Amino acid sequence: MNRQEKEEYLREYALLKAQGKPFFPYAVAKDSIMAVIVMAVIITMSIVLGAELGPKADPTTTTYVPRPEWYFFFLFELLRIIKPPELVPLATIGIPTICMILMILVPFVDRSPERRPERRPIATTFGIFVIAAMAYLTYLGANAGSPNEIEREPPAQIAAAGGQELAHWEAGKQVTAQSGCLACHKIGENGNDGPGPPLTEIGARLPKEALARTLINPTAPMPSFQDLPPEKFDALVDFLATLK
Repeated sequence: MNRQEKEEYLREYALLKAQGKPFFPYAVAKDSIMAVIVMAVIITMSIVLGAELGPKADPTTTTYVPRPEWYFFFLFELLRIIKPPELVPLATIGIPTICMILMILVPFVDRSPERRPERRPIATTFGIFVIAAMAYLTYLGANAGSPNEIEREPPAQIAAAGGQELAHWEAGKQVTAQSGCLACHKIGENGNDGPGPPLTEIGARLPKEALARTLINPTAPMPSFQDLPPEKFDALVDFLATLK
C-alpha cells in the first residue's frame, strides 16, 4: 500500500468513525441482549427436549468403542488416514500446529487494509480451504464405522432361514471382527482402507475354497488363520462368502 492509498484509507476511517457510535454502551448492550437470548434458547431446549446422557457407564465392558466429541472428529479422521505408528505425533500435534501457525501468519503475509473478502484473495482462499478441510474431515470422522465391530445386517435368505444358519452367520461376523481383519481391511463402513483390499464384496470375487486357501496361506503381511478352531474357521469362511 502506497502513501496515497494509506492517506485515503485513514480519511475514510476517520469519517466512518465520526459517524459511528461508541462501543459502550451501544455494542455492550447489543452483545448482552444477544447473550441473554442465546442462554434463554439453551435453557428452553434443555427443559423441553432434555439432554441425552446415554447409557450408564460400565467400566467392565470389553465392547465399548471410544469416540471423540464432534469437534475432534477431524483429528480422529486424521488418525484413521495416517496409519504408521511413527507418524501418529504428526497427525495429532504436527499438522494442527502447522495449520495454526499458518493462520496466525496470514495477517502478516496479506497486509491489505481491505475488509472485503474478494479483495483479500490470500486470506480468503486460505480461510475457505481450512474450513472446507476441517468440515470434510469432520464429516468423514462422524460417519466412520466402528474399527472393531461389523455393522452389517444378515442377507435376506439367511435372515429368513433363521435358527442355526443365522447363528452361524452371526458367529462368523463376530470371528471376523475379533480376528483383527478390520485393522487392514474394510467391510462396508467399518475397518480401515488398507493395506489390504476391501472385503465388502469379497464373496462375489472369490469362492469359498479360494477364501479358505487365502486364510491358510496368505500373502505377507497378512497372518495365517490356520490355527483357528475348526468351527470358528468355517464360520469365518462362510461369513466372508456372503459378502456380496
